[in-house]
Amino acid sequence: MRHASRQVRFRLFRRLDLSVVRAEFISDVFSGSVASPAGDVIHAHLQPHFEKPMLIHWHIDPVLVSLGPLAIRWYGLLFAAPFLAGLSFFSRVFREEGIPETDLERLLLYAVLGTVIGARLAHCFVYDPAFYAANPLKVFAIWEGGLASHGGIAGLVCGFWLAARKFSRRVGLLWLLDRLALPGALGAVCIRLGNFMNSEIVGVPTSGSWGVIFDQVDQIPRHPAQLYEAFGYLAVLCVLVFLYERHGKRPPRGLLAGWLLTLVFAVRIGTEFVKAPQAAYEAGQAFSVGQYLSIPFLCLGIGLIWRALRNPVVGSGHTSRPERGRG
Repeated sequence: MRHASRQVRFRLFRRLDLSVVRAEFISDVFSGSVASPAGDVIHAHLQPHFEKPMLIHWHIDPVLVSLGPLAIRWYGLLFAAPFLAGLSFFSRVFREEGIPETDLERLLLYAVLGTVIGARLAHCFVYDPAFYAANPLKVFAIWEGGLASHGGIAGLVCGFWLAARKFSRRVGLLWLLDRLALPGALGAVCIRLGNFMNSEIVGVPTSGSWGVIFDQVDQIPRHPAQLYEAFGYLAVLCVLVFLYERHGKRPPRGLLAGWLLTLVFAVRIGTEFVKAPQAAYEAGQAFSVGQYLSIPFLCLGIGLIWRALRNPVVGSGHTSRPERGRG
């Protein structure tokens, strides 16, 4: 029995040794250190595939459809999509919780105006103040592009604050912001995809053997920072959906809004390290303008989470506490 066992082990180790020898030989053939006719053929056919850079040339037209003077752009479509999805989501939530839907259109209007105005002002006076100080009328040329997400979020909150005053007392600002968390995360994904379609907010150059070449910008392989950020926001959306379902669609007031701000701006701070500078005056700084602007939102999000967990108030306005036993 022992003799048979030793034979099995001997055969196994012999096969392993031969496998190692074959692997080393194949490696030497690919590297060209072993001279053989078969090796030359294999090396000639396979080596170009190993040396070929993994580059993607991105030259998509930002205009999706052009009808005479009217042009529908990818960015515009992706910008509008989360607002429409949010309207549908809020309509369903209002019906489920017995809240009149009469002011939903006003909520959408305030949300769109607040987002656009806030995003435009932040772009003009934070990212390129010198140009717009010299050309103040250009602030209104929004069709030329230029929106900043930090200002858009601040404007959106202001719009919701104005809209919340028209609803009943049980629908406060935090209640609305918690329900905004899901379409808000979806909007963050869509905006970064729109930036990718526009070949804007590009990443820093890569090593040159891989990356995305944005033909409308230059011929340098770069990190697709927009996609990194979009995938990060998609993960945030999944977390928020899980939390929303876990709390029975009635989370403690401020909890989802806090997680949205915390996770979104944590992703933003991380991805800024692979982005090309967005403001001319940030060159040479340790951190970007986007990272500095993200810190207050991140801190606000952490504060909302702490407040919601410390004093959990559900959507109806009553403090959630365990029911006392009877008898």
